[in-house]
Amino acid sequence: MLKLQINNLKFSIDNEEILKDISFDIKNGAFVGIIGPNGSGKSTLLKNIYRVYKPSSGKIILDERVLSKLKEKECAQKIAVLAQESNTYFDFTVEQIVKMGRYPYKSIFEDYSKEDLQIVRQTLQKVGLENDMNRTFSKLSGGEKQRALIARALVQNADFLILDEPTNHLDIGYQIQLMDLVKNLKMTTLAAIHDINLAAMYCDYLIVIHKGKIIKVGSPEEVITVALLKEIFGVNAYVGINPINKKIQVSFMSNIG
Repeated sequence: MLKLQINNLKFSIDNEEILKDISFDIKNGAFVGIIGPNGSGKSTLLKNIYRVYKPSSGKIILDERVLSKLKEKECAQKIAVLAQESNTYFDFTVEQIVKMGRYPYKSIFEDYSKEDLQIVRQTLQKVGLENDMNRTFSKLSGGEKQRALIARALVQNADFLILDEPTNHLDIGYQIQLMDLVKNLKMTTLAAIHDINLAAMYCDYLIVIHKGKIIKVGSPEEVITVALLKEIFGVNAYVGINPINKKIQVSFMSNIG
């Protein structure tokens, strides 16, 4: 069953076409990565899907319903987002931040129910922060902050997760920890990923986008080739199979000597 369908999506700013006739499908339960150079349109595409931007034309269909026709809270009950730009959150505790994810189910001034609090605590346990719920957000490490923000997204009880370069600015240990967490959630996930090797290791399918166009869609084995890396990223590389995890692995080559 298809979770998401994008049909002939176009997006322009000041008459400049940023996304050009984008079409693809995502199956239920798939982990799909979007890769491409900086400025290629990855984040812009995601923002069209989670309604920060309004497409100039085309259609986005989620669970066989046209996304633009859903009310804001209804959309938030279906799509959870970890955006690239995170707020500071000042001195909020981890628990307070995660509680914010329950807003699609609350009316104005409605207090949190026992069910809300149970969902929050179960989710904190799932992301390994059950002992940190009273810590202030500013005191967390980079990896802990990302896990807290994922927990906030998860308590929405949505079944479609959007991640915009979630491992940016994280040390490699935290990157792997975070990607392991997302993979183990077994949710339908669409993620813009900067690191090609991480994308190859975790994603079922990849979408390559360049200059606002989709260049290729397929499994990591189908998509990540020496020719594509040269054409899209302008780099020389060796593409092989990691002997331990049997995943595609890219080794980049210097132009010096």
